[in-house]
Amino acid sequence: MIDKGEKLFLRLLFVFSFCAGIGMSLPRETTLYAANKQTNESDKDALATAQHFEHVFEQLVEQVKPAVVSITSVKVFKHTQQKKKMPEDRFHRPSPGPSPDEESDPFRDFRDFFGDEFFDRFFRPRYPEGEYKIQGLGSGVIVDSEKGYIITNNHVVEDADELKITLGDKREFDGKVVGTDPQTDIAIVKIDGKNLPSAKLGDSDTIRVGQWAIAIGSPFGLTQTVSVGIISATGRANVGVAAYEDMIQTDAAINPGNSGGPLVNIKGEIIGINTAIFTRSGGYQGIGFAIPINMVKIIMKDLVEKGKVTRGWLGVVIQDIDPALAKSFNVTVTEGVLVSDIQENSPAKEAGFERGDIVIEYEGKPIRDVNHLRNTVAQTEVGKKVKVKVLRDGKEKELTVKLGEQPSELFAAAPGAVPTGKDLGMTVQNLTKELAKNLGIEEDSGVIVSEVQPGSPAAMSDIREGDLIKEVNRKKVANVTEFKKALSEGDKEKGVLLLVKRGEFSRYVIIRTKEK
Repeated sequence: MIDKGEKLFLRLLFVFSFCAGIGMSLPRETTLYAANKQTNESDKDALATAQHFEHVFEQLVEQVKPAVVSITSVKVFKHTQQKKKMPEDRFHRPSPGPSPDEESDPFRDFRDFFGDEFFDRFFRPRYPEGEYKIQGLGSGVIVDSEKGYIITNNHVVEDADELKITLGDKREFDGKVVGTDPQTDIAIVKIDGKNLPSAKLGDSDTIRVGQWAIAIGSPFGLTQTVSVGIISATGRANVGVAAYEDMIQTDAAINPGNSGGPLVNIKGEIIGINTAIFTRSGGYQGIGFAIPINMVKIIMKDLVEKGKVTRGWLGVVIQDIDPALAKSFNVTVTEGVLVSDIQENSPAKEAGFERGDIVIEYEGKPIRDVNHLRNTVAQTEVGKKVKVKVLRDGKEKELTVKLGEQPSELFAAAPGAVPTGKDLGMTVQNLTKELAKNLGIEEDSGVIVSEVQPGSPAAMSDIREGDLIKEVNRKKVANVTEFKKALSEGDKEKGVLLLVKRGEFSRYVIIRTKEK
């Protein structure tokens, strides 16, 4: 017997089987219709998104490109022919000795035999006398439509006798240099015109690696060229372009002629000024550098308002802190800047900075390295009081310093430092008044390096004769006796920490001993 529940189950099974059979008997086109419809809708959505994204690029290029200009710099030089007198005896030409140019001249024997005039007439390229013009090409961007201010690179306009500015609408203007700053490779040029386009300045402090970057300029003379990439890195230093570097790295194509043009974000704001490329071929290889626009803003303000750039100044000699130095100073920081010397009558001296302080914060912001601190101080307004946090003997201390103006002739890092220690392959002697006078040293205490053995740890660490050692393992040494005592009391596992003075600057150096 089949109960009611089983009957209900069989009926439902029959209905499901019947419906499934109907579905299987339908044509294949009918069964795929719904799936294809869904796929087509998905494709349309993807295409719409791509078109919208593409439209964003179109809009920002249309917004910025009119403000990007081509800059032609013209240098004029005069060429005159120098007539040389024929020697009286071309076969036995008397001479007091070859000049440096003659020594490197592979044709010297031919000249002596035939004479300079004969040789130059047939072998040396000759140009008519007169004025000649050499043209250079770069880019720039108008950032003030009313006053006609253009930002570009210093190396684009440097030593130019004439500047021709060409806009995207083919208008041409004579450009005038308002001011330049070779230490950042920034220049401001001015043109006089009506209805000038301009681009908006952004905030380079907010950019992040991986964001879009668009470069616009005149590579190889191809005006109004646009290339797209991303922000590859920030805070790049030691590029070798300028004295103050905090570069944005990008893989947007940058080539000769792009210099001075803008690097733009997805909002159409200028975040940098393209200035250099890393290349082995002379062209684009995926690594370009731009000056952050926030640095440019400060330079431009000074050049426009004062005609020169003024920079903040602490008056300290600094070096990067590494794990070895951190261990010697009994700290665990991996970032920061070590103060190795303090200049007399400087803001740092008045504020109470001490040799051995490790700068970890400036105005509440962490300090990464020497380049970071130098740039930050330089961009701070002269006369402003700032708070600097340092580690002194392992403890945090906050100092308030009123920044001075950096002397115009001051731009030098401390020279290479010198190490020493027991069995390091060096000899020291007491600093006498006569020795100090002969070496031009104003110090009255310390020990002088009198000999360095080639290949020794001292030599490998760039110890040189004449270096003055002022401290050993943070202890002042006035003579050889104190020097030896400080060495014997040191921790050989940490090595020997020396404060060495060479020239005007002092620097900390760690020398690893051979003893373990």
